[in-house]
Amino acid sequence: MAGLIKREDIDEVRSRTDIREIVEGYVTLKSAGIGSYKGLCPFHDERTPSFHVRPQYGTYHCFGCDESGDVIAFVQAMEHTTFAETVERLAARIGYELHYEQGSGPDKAMVGRRQRLLDAHKVAAEYFQAQLRTAGARAAHTYLGDRGFSPQDAADYGVGYAPQGWTKLLDHLRKRGYTDDELEGTGMFSSGRSGLIDRFRGRLIFPIRGIGGEIIGFGARKLYDDDQGPKYLNTPETQLYKKSTVLYGIDKAKRQIAKQRQVVVVEGYTDVMAMHLAGVSTAVATCGTAFGAEHIKVVRRFLSDDGSGGEVVFTFDGDEAGQKAALRAFQEDQRFMAQTFVAVEPNGMDPCELRLARGDAAVRSLLSAKRPLFEFAIRAAMKRYDLESLEGRVQAMRATAPIVARIRDTTLRPAYARQLAGWLGLEVPDVVQAVETSARAEVRGDGGGAGPGQQRTFDRPVDGSDQRPRGPQDSDGPPDDGAAQPPRIEWPDPRDPLLRTEKEALEVVVQVPHLLGTAEWQQFTEAECAHPVHTAVHRGVVQVLAGIGADQQITPGRGWIEALRAALPQELHGYLAGLSMRALPASSEQQLERYATGVINHLYDRQINRRQADLRAELQRTSSAQEPERFREISRSLLDLEARRRQLRPA
Repeated sequence: MAGLIKREDIDEVRSRTDIREIVEGYVTLKSAGIGSYKGLCPFHDERTPSFHVRPQYGTYHCFGCDESGDVIAFVQAMEHTTFAETVERLAARIGYELHYEQGSGPDKAMVGRRQRLLDAHKVAAEYFQAQLRTAGARAAHTYLGDRGFSPQDAADYGVGYAPQGWTKLLDHLRKRGYTDDELEGTGMFSSGRSGLIDRFRGRLIFPIRGIGGEIIGFGARKLYDDDQGPKYLNTPETQLYKKSTVLYGIDKAKRQIAKQRQVVVVEGYTDVMAMHLAGVSTAVATCGTAFGAEHIKVVRRFLSDDGSGGEVVFTFDGDEAGQKAALRAFQEDQRFMAQTFVAVEPNGMDPCELRLARGDAAVRSLLSAKRPLFEFAIRAAMKRYDLESLEGRVQAMRATAPIVARIRDTTLRPAYARQLAGWLGLEVPDVVQAVETSARAEVRGDGGGAGPGQQRTFDRPVDGSDQRPRGPQDSDGPPDDGAAQPPRIEWPDPRDPLLRTEKEALEVVVQVPHLLGTAEWQQFTEAECAHPVHTAVHRGVVQVLAGIGADQQITPGRGWIEALRAALPQELHGYLAGLSMRALPASSEQQLERYATGVINHLYDRQINRRQADLRAELQRTSSAQEPERFREISRSLLDLEARRRQLRPA
């Protein structure tokens, strides 16, 4: 039996792995202050970046959805792997040998199912590529050559050939040690009368890769007339392959998407290849499905779609199917902060055909002729009506007014309304009124022109107005009446000045404990917090500090954070992560030190204020004649507190 990975090995893998490098494989990160980076959260849909990474601490935290953890937790969440599988993958990545206890390390037969599936896809891709180099792949060579792709182009994109025959790939993988149970889960095989048979036969094969570059499925193009299957045949849904989230070419395009703040969405595998070879390196394509909400989530993370620029260009075919695809894309436009465009070749050629007919320059120029998606959608809707008649123009106005009403930019919307009036030959006030009516209907939620199947979405605020950490009470779904419910946690109100001071002090001791001297630590230890959550965190810090020793220098980073996590209850780990991620208002070490000292002094000053108020009230109740000793004691305490205050606030 496979044993448990030793704790020290887990810690070593965690400490050696650069969490920023791992996260940047999925999310575009920007600097967010000293030692901090931020980007769009991969765990929830947002318009303003609230996902933060601190490489020094080896942790991440989202202030929007309260997701947090270390590099192992991140990979687990993104790749849906077990803890052990994740540690093994990260260890292999850095070349670290793991050791096991209570058993031995896993052998090949016991390797995680997901990794076995990935390995099978890799072997299959190598097999398909080898088959493309054989004489039997003449039809595949002809197809690629007719579309302007060289053998080197095919090799660069891993294009292969599935030979004709029922079990060619099946036999090859069986020889490599894969069982039929494992192979059935890959999606590369179908069930025949006598067992498994190859799903892809006599077809050109395009490997489909995940964001990390690993092969997770295949797309297969028909080559022979006697093939009764569809023109394109893709991998079905598997543990690895989820078509709603898969984008062909994203592994090659992701860095350029982040760099250029642009993504170009095309329709086919060869279109992606043609775009990339022509110099448009931001092109991607869906795999057998329409461009939808889950694809948008993937793209936005690389696009840094936070409203500061960027563009999404759809290059659909000029035929009716292409127009329908563009209109479906328009229905998802509201999910983007970036500007959305449509680029359609006037003669209806797709990018691959355009490159073949007119060269690389023509492909690049296609993007320069792009039109706003709204304009395309409006004109497409107008084509359905007879604009030569007044009745037809009025009907067209009723159909297009809801489209104009959904324009996010309130300054652009009236301009489009006036433009629409010109296109229709109607009075501007009439069209403007129709648009305003549709906009009000949209707000009321009574349709507002939402077309069939259109999904209206409203994102939760992520601008700081709702950035409280979520507790167990916030989980979706009804509570389990049969189980004991955890106590409801009342989280600190960030608008309360007193609680904000407490939180700032906790952020300082969590992030930069090394900048505090003995005096500051003494002040922090003596201070009391007004909110139970802050009190619990304060108690945990004091507990860890007592274990280290007041005279010992505290080293910030992973060790300090892990010690604090161990001292806090599980339900406060997310709040601790938030404290460790919030950017401190300083741009240099000197500014940071002054800020840290000032915050602790401020906290202690408020402590003095509360203590002085209590003592003054008691002094009022104490008779100097009847209780002279107590009266003098209180007076001395007040003088001592005032002296401390003057030390905090030098004249």
